[in-house]
Amino acid sequence: MEKSSKAYEYFEQLYGKESADAYQHYIEQAPKDYIRVNINKISVEALQKLLLDKYKIATEPIQHFQRALKVVSDEADLIGKTVEQILGFYYIQSLSSMLPPIVLNPNAQELVMDLCGAPGSKTTQMAELMNNMGTLIANEIDINRIKSLVFNLDRLNIVNTGVLNFKGELLSKVYDNYFDKVLVDAPCSGLGIIQKKEEVGKWWSLDHANRLHDLQTKLLVSAIKMTKVGGEIVYSTCTLSVEENEMVIDTILKKYPVEIIPVELPVKSHKAFTEYQGMKFNPQIENAVRILPWEIDSDGFFLVKLRKISETETMEKMLVSDSDAKIVYSNDKDFQPYLLYLTDHFGIDKKIFDDYKFIFKGRDIYIINKDWHDDNLSIFNRIGTKFGSLDKKQRITLHSNGAQVIGKFASQFIFEIRNIQDLESYLTGMKIRNVAIPTGQYIVKYQNIVLGTAVNNEEGFKSRFPRTKRTQKFEVM
Repeated sequence: MEKSSKAYEYFEQLYGKESADAYQHYIEQAPKDYIRVNINKISVEALQKLLLDKYKIATEPIQHFQRALKVVSDEADLIGKTVEQILGFYYIQSLSSMLPPIVLNPNAQELVMDLCGAPGSKTTQMAELMNNMGTLIANEIDINRIKSLVFNLDRLNIVNTGVLNFKGELLSKVYDNYFDKVLVDAPCSGLGIIQKKEEVGKWWSLDHANRLHDLQTKLLVSAIKMTKVGGEIVYSTCTLSVEENEMVIDTILKKYPVEIIPVELPVKSHKAFTEYQGMKFNPQIENAVRILPWEIDSDGFFLVKLRKISETETMEKMLVSDSDAKIVYSNDKDFQPYLLYLTDHFGIDKKIFDDYKFIFKGRDIYIINKDWHDDNLSIFNRIGTKFGSLDKKQRITLHSNGAQVIGKFASQFIFEIRNIQDLESYLTGMKIRNVAIPTGQYIVKYQNIVLGTAVNNEEGFKSRFPRTKRTQKFEVM
């Protein structure tokens, strides 16, 4: 990006020439990779050893980040191509991006909303912080981006999240004073991520930032109205423009009953601006934080934590139609015959299923943790992850996502892949040849890791690894 660019000039205006040059130098360097470890599947130490021994990827822990590693050496560029990445053992995510969920700090006893969820970095991180339990709802307005959100939820086997495809600024007409915590990681002009997305520097302009200001404000207003009194909201962006950050928060503080809660971050940060181009903002805004990219070797970011201190005006409720979906517990009498087939076939103790609920949508069945709850089923794009579907004999054909959730409890009809060739065949949806085992559906493992399911019949041993995951490039070793 040339120094004459609008982004450089804007940054020079904010911070001066020395800082603008540091910013310019930073974005000309190759981005550093960071990964967030899914500790529901593997410990940080075990993943660190696995990546080094198996792929020659060297990583190092990051001080004060319990679930994160920095990639320090990856000569073959494999960090995004490992089998473990496909199976959700870790998530490639910038260090800055991990901060909003850490600051919001949701737990399994709280009702939690991610208002702008795709592609799922922060949604999956919050799900993990909630130990994959409780009620998390992720919203995304763009139906195409919903695909990436659902893909990542499935990849990490998240079973505490329902997905909405809704205008975030209108959701307060459905949920009024409802959530304990809401994350608003708002759409923004991306001034903090030019190093990763060079095209941002080509089209970034102050006009674009100003246009986004109105949407960001509306999203934050909606979040405040959806939050209970005493509840908390985190607003964040990966941009550094005042128009999309301090000016949004100043507008909110003038009109809505919230206060800013000071935060402590595990990275270097700066107080937000309280003055800009002759404007003076609410002094509370100095408790919001700015993160400069070259100081932490990750994206530039803005973050503020708000607490709702009194009631907001109740919105006219949106009428939600009845749903044809049905949610049942494992002890539901109509569900018992399906469950009995699975427990008998795979040798799974029936008590394992008591930790979940099951959603029937036509012949498809989804699985969600037993504590997830929402009465507005008809507005959801997806709830939980795919568990299976009913065949012509009214038996459940287990889906690979379902197998990755409960497969470790199976004691029979397990197929263990023994070599790299068969692993590659399975992951690409091909048949594994010369398999001499009884017919039926199987849970497939490799090195004691559940990969998914397969069916063995007269046509051969056929992989049922999800098509969405087969498209990823991967290396088997």
